[in-house]
Amino acid sequence: MEGGISKPDKTEFTECWRTSWKTPYIMRLALSAGIGGLLFGYDTGVISGALLYIRDDFKSVDRQTWLQETIVSMAVAGAIIGAAVGGWMNDKYGRKKSILLADLMFFCGAIVMCAAPAPWMIIIGRVLVGLGVGMASMTAPLYISEASPARIRGALVSTNGLLITGGQFLAYLINLAFTKAPGTWRWMVGIAGVPALVQFILMLSLPESPRWLYRNDKVKEARAILEKIYPPNEVEEEIKALQSSIETEKAEEGSIGEGFFSKLKSAWGNVVVRRGLYAGITVQVAQQFVGINTVMYYSPTIVQLAGFASNKTALALSLITSGLNAAGSIVSMFFVDRFGRRRLMIISMFGIIICLVALSVMFHETSIHAPPVSSIESLHFGRNSTCSSFLQAPDVSSWNCMSCLKASSDCAFCANGDNKYHPGACLAITDAIQGSCRKERRTWYTQGCPTKFGIFAVLLLGLYIISYSSGMGTVPWIVNSEIYPLRYRGVGGGIAAVSNWVSNLIVSETFLTLTEALGSSGTFLLFAGFSFLGLVAIFFLVPETKGLQFEEVEKMLEKGFKPNICCCNKPAEEDESKV
Repeated sequence: MEGGISKPDKTEFTECWRTSWKTPYIMRLALSAGIGGLLFGYDTGVISGALLYIRDDFKSVDRQTWLQETIVSMAVAGAIIGAAVGGWMNDKYGRKKSILLADLMFFCGAIVMCAAPAPWMIIIGRVLVGLGVGMASMTAPLYISEASPARIRGALVSTNGLLITGGQFLAYLINLAFTKAPGTWRWMVGIAGVPALVQFILMLSLPESPRWLYRNDKVKEARAILEKIYPPNEVEEEIKALQSSIETEKAEEGSIGEGFFSKLKSAWGNVVVRRGLYAGITVQVAQQFVGINTVMYYSPTIVQLAGFASNKTALALSLITSGLNAAGSIVSMFFVDRFGRRRLMIISMFGIIICLVALSVMFHETSIHAPPVSSIESLHFGRNSTCSSFLQAPDVSSWNCMSCLKASSDCAFCANGDNKYHPGACLAITDAIQGSCRKERRTWYTQGCPTKFGIFAVLLLGLYIISYSSGMGTVPWIVNSEIYPLRYRGVGGGIAAVSNWVSNLIVSETFLTLTEALGSSGTFLLFAGFSFLGLVAIFFLVPETKGLQFEEVEKMLEKGFKPNICCCNKPAEEDESKV
């Protein structure tokens, strides 16, 4: 909120709990709105496990990589539209109504997916869920930010990030719980409607954002809410700061216009908003191009690529990585107001780059040390059972498990019965042949190969997730909730959220194709390169907003800043208004 009382440099996570203990209403607002983050996280996590069983139910999905990518990424496509519409709705109708509509869309999408008789209906359900997630992803942190005292704003907005990772962890738990249940994936995606329904009911009893109310001349309602949030001796000062800020904004809006495109044009023409957008879009795009959502959407698949063939084992290991994600978010909540947003993101990016390079090396070693393919082992199951690509190859002496899997989407590797690291068979993919392989107590591989490096790859995946979640996982949403002036906050947040979802769509729609074209090793190395570019962009374009009131952030952007090596802000020495 405007004009906080406490000194910004003393903002700490412990202050959040101290204030929330004295004023539990603040935490009630934050947690209720933060369920939007839970929806975001649940959708990300649930599809990764459900996809394994959707492939089993629909053979067309199993055989066609593009169809798997479409099922995953259509939620992202819906989220792009949801985030764009959400920006307009936030300004026009308020934060509360936007959250309620997001819940409704998410609930309908979950029901459609649960009842889907064919892949096309799953895709429709994914689009509906995406619309809800997109609106919630930008509205929840905005609502929390505007209902929080400045001294604990960062920690409270971090609860949204914690609930995102909590939703992912919950999704993996539910995925694991329903692996043996009839309908498996239908239960997994159907339960997603429950938290949406819970948030809808909770939000009905909560107020609109006090900032939005005051902005729309509902002063008494705004005051009533502020009296529940602030101590009595701080309410008047907060009201005066809010009044001053909004009077200035209304005076400026006379020359801006109220239409979306008028605001968009005016936003880009305003040096403060433009610099805010440089920072906001940079952190959102960087968040996606480090590759995190490929890990979250395809986590069990990646674990299978590391050599763990069983669906249940892959889900169990993915549960561990998701738990680490939640743990990293808690770390972020402790340090975001102590060390600052900018510094935490830069440290996080260094960790991400190191882990991605190490994962690239590990997957390369996995591929070159894959078990060989034996003609004797392959023909053991009969010539008609052997993969046609293997039979037609001019020279199969150099073939190994990875060669078999890459040769055709119709090929699978049946491990050696005595020792899975010894030469195995390259077979055609049919239910009957798969049954013959498993009948001899052999392991059937379609995604990855038997390897002794698999556990190290999973450990590196865990380190990568911790590096991400402790910085880049939560901080970009905090930055975007506080870097724009109020009159442009809906438009600015919407643009940044759309950039996040467009980046997410690009990455999730191409991940499996990239692994087929470049291999797992090349794909992770590519993400390391993108992460390095993101690190450079964050260093030069993103200022520190730790503990600053909104008007102080606005003044800082107006003056401009120059980055220095200690990650602090350095005021610009010259006018950069033409930047």
